[in-house]
Amino acid sequence: MADIDSRKVPVHTLTVPTPELLEALQPLPEGMNAVLWDLIGEPEGVAYEAIDAVVLPYANGADYGDALDRVPNLLLLQAQSTGYDGLPELVGEQTAIASAAGVHAAATAEMALTLVLAAQRGIDTALSAQHEGRWEAVRYPGLADRRVLLVGVGGIGREIAARLRPFDVELTRVGSTARTDDDGAVHGTGELADLAARAEILVVITPLNEQTRHLIDARVLAALPDGALVVNVARGAVVDSEALTKEVVSGRLRAALDVFDPEPLPAGHPLRQAPGAIITPHWGGNTAAFEPRIKALLREQVARLAAGKEPLNLVRPGPWA
Repeated sequence: MADIDSRKVPVHTLTVPTPELLEALQPLPEGMNAVLWDLIGEPEGVAYEAIDAVVLPYANGADYGDALDRVPNLLLLQAQSTGYDGLPELVGEQTAIASAAGVHAAATAEMALTLVLAAQRGIDTALSAQHEGRWEAVRYPGLADRRVLLVGVGGIGREIAARLRPFDVELTRVGSTARTDDDGAVHGTGELADLAARAEILVVITPLNEQTRHLIDARVLAALPDGALVVNVARGAVVDSEALTKEVVSGRLRAALDVFDPEPLPAGHPLRQAPGAIITPHWGGNTAAFEPRIKALLREQVARLAAGKEPLNLVRPGPWA
């Protein structure tokens, strides 16, 4: 899409959910106005009819549909997350949706590698032994020379791949369609079950949409060799939770999961006590790198809007179609 004159898409007033983000946008470009609105109370000093763009709060799980329904002229909905599942249902087709792609890439890639290494080197077992006063020497599979199947070749997928390569892995990548990119061959999702049959580690970092919901299903999981590790840092519903739970509880597969369906993982869920399972509560992008990166993205976004340019990271074009 090409840049568009601001007279055609007049975005002048946007809301941000925190005082810190409001301060980070100062000084605003000429012609732009920013106000505070957490989508729970009322926007400060502006009528709903005057709001053109809304920056959503970050990852608190609230349903903002009722609040957004009060904004009749909403042109742009800006997420602070890379994922945007659930957002198209909150607003009409006339509203553009932009993600925070890139903001969380490094941190989520760190989490993926952390989960892989922790599982492959038995760090979870070592912590249990530490707390119980046991000293055990155990040989774990490690990461070097392992066959890794990476499902997802977007920005975060590229960051994960870059961090895996120095560990001397045999890396196979899967995207929505088979193709070749600057890093080599990308297999299509139609090959997943066949590729899974050789994989010792499966890492999932694909967006959640209708095509990827339960992409990692019972068939793909059953194709994985005994003892294989499933790592999910994408969205929980990309993996069939019931099928994965069955495989892990049986002891046939292992799992290291930063996301799950549903979230939060219920207190009595069998994965919580399953040997071979590591669970983290959706920490992927939530590091100290987040705040400066989201502030930088929003400053650039506001500058583009003021200049009449198309917003970054559009996942639905709305008036910029």
